[in-house]
This record gives sequence, structure tokens and C-alpha cells, in this order.
Amino acid sequence: MRSIWKGSITFGLVNIPVALQTASRSEELKFKLLRNSDLSPVNYKRVAAVDGKEVPWEQIVKGYEYEKGKFVVLKDEDFKRVDLEATDTIDIVDFVELTEINPIFFHRPYYLEPQKGGGSAYHLLRHVLADTNKAGISKVIIRTRQHLAAVKANGNLLVLELMRFADEIVEPSAIKVPAEKPPGKREITMARTLVDQLTEEWDPGRYTDDYRSALMKLIDQKVKSGGKELPTAGHPRKKPTNVIDLAAVLQQSLKEAGGGGAAKKTRKTRSSKVAKPARRRTHAKAA
Repeated sequence: MRSIWKGSITFGLVNIPVALQTASRSEELKFKLLRNSDLSPVNYKRVAAVDGKEVPWEQIVKGYEYEKGKFVVLKDEDFKRVDLEATDTIDIVDFVELTEINPIFFHRPYYLEPQKGGGSAYHLLRHVLADTNKAGISKVIIRTRQHLAAVKANGNLLVLELMRFADEIVEPSAIKVPAEKPPGKREITMARTLVDQLTEEWDPGRYTDDYRSALMKLIDQKVKSGGKELPTAGHPRKKPTNVIDLAAVLQQSLKEAGGGGAAKKTRKTRSSKVAKPARRRTHAKAA
């Protein structure tokens, strides 16, 4: 796999040469716009909003809208004036408890691959981060842009997860939530029982993109049919229902989910009590 960045992790006087490898990929299907008559690809044109005329690349500049309809133009020289020094290092400035970081800050993961001479320090850092359930908070410049990032243990690897800066997170106060009405003890007990009955060991392979699979199946059918129209087949959308009696809804949910009954609940409760410390430690390593 081709690395997208090479440098080193530094903290204190420790220096670990690493390469950055993509740890995720987009499974979104991409489509091209075509002309209906002959399926010729349609290209985008750069046109000016004021008169609709096409604008060649050499006449295009970058502008920042500081007020509605008012722009300040920035040239390449301006960007160079604020260009940060590309140090090729992941400088860890703090170590923090992973549990203190709201997951909303995490953005995109990358694998960190140890380079020649860095194996011992790499495994040492991975072991300590997994053992303490901590992350190394750092700043790194990738492709001219500075990112906030966390170095974390993930199995026998280190990962670098790009993060959002605090000012990139929308304030929760912007979301309107109705005033909370404390739930009753009966509702809490039934809700916890329902969660317990539906609890499984984490296995990411259990969850697949059903929409993408169905869309690929449809595409295969259209290819085999020579592009002919296929018979319409759809599923009616389920309409949301207003929850009037929460206790009744929970009771019905328990009835539908409790096929195994008390035996399933007892088995899960017993296994979770025995394995709880080990599961917490495993979670720390894979965070």
C-alpha cells in the first residue's frame, strides 16, 4: 500500500519514524451525468453568476466573502505568508484519557506504519497507550493543512485519527430539545431489560450497507438486460408513530425481543459479570 505521508512521531526526546496509510475507504457509488439521447458524458463549465459567461482558468481568483456580496481576493503569495512550517512530524503535546474525548471530535483514521529503525519505540508507545487507555494529542501538517489529531492504540497497531478543532463543532445549544421529564422507575427497568436482551458482542462484520448491495444488484440486472427498464418494485415507507404510552411500548418491545426469555437474559448477565474487566481492557486497546 502506498503511503500518503512519511515522517515521525515525537514526544519528549522520543522519535518514531512512521508512514501514514489510509485506514478507511468510501463505498459510495459514483455516477456520471450523461446526455439522455446518446449517453455522452456531460462536463461542468465555470460560468460567472452575473452574466452566465464561461470563465477560463487563468481569469479565476480565490476570494473570501467577509460580508454578503463583498469579497477580498487572496493570491498565492498571500497563502505563502501564512504557510506553516511543514515539519514532517506528529508532535504529541499532551496525553489524555480516551474516555474524556467526545467521539464527535474524531474525523478520519489512518494507520501508522513503523519505518526502519522505529519498531521498538513504536511497540513501546502502542503498549503504553493501550495499557493506560490514553491518546496522544498532536498537531500534524498533511498536504499543507494543519490538523488536530490523536495517536491511539488499535490492536497491535498505532492509528492516527484526525480530529475537529473545537470551533468546528456546532454548539449543542443550537439544537432544540424539549424539556426533560424524568422517566419513572418502571420505564427505566423495562428499558434496561430491553437493552440487555438486545446486547451482543461487537462484531463489525454483522453490519453491511444494504442500500449499496441492493443498488449494485439492480445495476447488474440492468447491465444484463441491456439497459432495459426493470419492473417497479419497492417497499412502502414505514410511517413514524407517536409514542403515547411509553410503558406499553416498552412492554411490547420486550415481548417481541424476548424470544429466549429469562434464560437469555440470565446467560447474558452472568457472562457480562464475569467478563466485564477483560472487555473493558480489550476496548481500550482497540479504541
